[in-house]
Amino acid sequence: MDIDWAALGSVFGVSLSATVLLVTLFTLGIVGLSKHEAATEQGDGGTSQAEGRGGATLARTGAYASFALCAAAVAYGIYLIVS
Repeated sequence: MDIDWAALGSVFGVSLSATVLLVTLFTLGIVGLSKHEAATEQGDGGTSQAEGRGGATLARTGAYASFALCAAAVAYGIYLIVS
């Protein structure tokens, strides 16, 4: 039995990178939603004249984008396993 250490290291590196990326995307989504909630509780609501559309809307949009990228990465992983 011969172990291909280069292939094993490659799989480890890709798995570690994918895990860190997914956790980071999910964390950014949670942070964006919490910033949206904080801005909404302060009464900003994303309609302040000084900020244009406001930080609350930008935080919510960024959070949804992060969650969408996270879901796309998970769906791609499932596609790779199934095919």
